[in-house]
Amino acid sequence: MPPVLLVEDDPSVRSTISTFLELEGYAVEAVSSTREAFLRLNHASYPIVISDIYIDERTGIDILKAARLANDTCAVILMSARGSMETVMAATRGGAFDYLAKPFELDDLLSIVKRAEGAADEEGDEDIDPDEPLATEMIGSSAKLIEIYKTISRVAPTDALVLIEGETGTGKELIAHLLHANSRRSTMPFLPVDCASLAPSLVESELFGAMKGAYTGADRDRTGVFEAANGGTVFLDEIGEIDLNFQLKLLRFLQEKEIRPLGSSRPRKVDVRILAATNRNLRKMVEEGKFREDLWYRLDVVRIGVPPLRERHGDVPLLVGAFLKRYNERYGLETRITESGMKALADYTWPGNIRQLQHMMERMVILSPGARITEDTVDDAIRTSSPKEQGGESLADTEMEQIRKVLAATGGNKSRAARILGIERKTLYRKLERMGLA
Repeated sequence: MPPVLLVEDDPSVRSTISTFLELEGYAVEAVSSTREAFLRLNHASYPIVISDIYIDERTGIDILKAARLANDTCAVILMSARGSMETVMAATRGGAFDYLAKPFELDDLLSIVKRAEGAADEEGDEDIDPDEPLATEMIGSSAKLIEIYKTISRVAPTDALVLIEGETGTGKELIAHLLHANSRRSTMPFLPVDCASLAPSLVESELFGAMKGAYTGADRDRTGVFEAANGGTVFLDEIGEIDLNFQLKLLRFLQEKEIRPLGSSRPRKVDVRILAATNRNLRKMVEEGKFREDLWYRLDVVRIGVPPLRERHGDVPLLVGAFLKRYNERYGLETRITESGMKALADYTWPGNIRQLQHMMERMVILSPGARITEDTVDDAIRTSSPKEQGGESLADTEMEQIRKVLAATGGNKSRAARILGIERKTLYRKLERMGLA
C-alpha cells in the first residue's frame, strides 16, 4: 500500500487516524505542523496526503500546493471542523482529491483513501484526446445515422409531413430542427409543442387559438401555435399523447390547412409545415383504439426511425468528445478523459440514450476527482444516475433489467448475451459483478 503523510495538530485526532490507517495496512507518517510537513515533502514523494486545513500560521491549502508541486499526481485529502464555502472553493481550485468535514466516520475516510489509492494505481491509464468534434449539430457517423442524414437531405427541402420515431433522449427534436433549418422555411418560425404537457381542455385553444370571451378567463384574443408559426414549421412532439377527442380536428387541419379559433365563426388559412415525433408505437395504439387510424395514415408520409444509442456504440466516443469540449469551455475547466473512462462509456448500454450521456458528461466534467474521467468515475456516475431521468426506475436499474432480459432470452449464455448487448464478455461479467448477479 502507498505511504500516507498525515498533517494534524490535534494529538488525539492524529493518533486515532494514524492507528486506524495502520491497522488497515497503510504506512502512515504523521506530523503536527506545516513546517514538518514541508520538510517531509521536500525529501520524499507521497502519493496520498491527508491534512487538516487550520494548523498553525500556515494552512492545509499551503500543504496542498506543496504536495501537488512535489508530485502532481498526489491525492490530497483535506479536513476541517471549520469548513466554509471559501475553504472548499480554495481546495477545489487547488486540485484537492476530496474534502472531509469534521467530525467524520473513519470508514468514510478509508473509503476516500482507497479511492485515492485507486487513482494512484491508474497512472498507466493514459489521458486521451478524443477526436475533435465536427462543427455540426448532429454528431455521429454510424451507418444508421448516415441513412438518417440522407433522408433529411432529401425530405428537408420539401413540405412533406415527417414522423420521427424513437426512444426518449435519442434526439428527435434535433432532427426536427435540422429538417427546418434545411428547408425553404428556415428563416421563418420553428415552434415546438410538447403534446404530453397539453391538458385535453386546452389543446384546441393552444394550437388553434381562441377569441376573447370564448371561455372563462379569455379576456383577449389568443393566437394559436399554428397561426403564430405561419410560414414556418410546427413540431408536435409526443403526438401519441394528443387527446383522442381532438385527433379528428387535427386530421382536418392537416388535410385543409385551416384553423378555426375557439369562439370564431370563420376558418383561417395558415401555411405551416408539420413535423411530428413519438416514443410510442402508434400502430399498436391504433389497434388498441387509442389513436385514430386515419390520422395515423395521414402522419405516415415520411418516417424517420432514430436508433437508440446502444445500437450506435461507435458514435459514443464522438459524442463524449463533443460534450467534453462543450462543458470544459462552458465552465472554464480542463477535465480530461482516460482510456478506461472512454471504454467504460462506450461499453454502457445507455437506457437514457444521448440525453443521459449528455447529462452524465456534464456532471463528470464538473465533479470528477482530479479533473480526470476514469473507469471508476464512470461506474460511480452510473450507480448514482438520477432516477426518472427517462421516467420510471433509475437508469442503473433499467440497464440491469435489460441485461436480465437478454440473459433470460439466451438461457444464461453470457457470450451470446454480450454480443446482443454490443459489449465485450468481460465487460458483461464486470457489470454482473457490480449488480451482484455474477
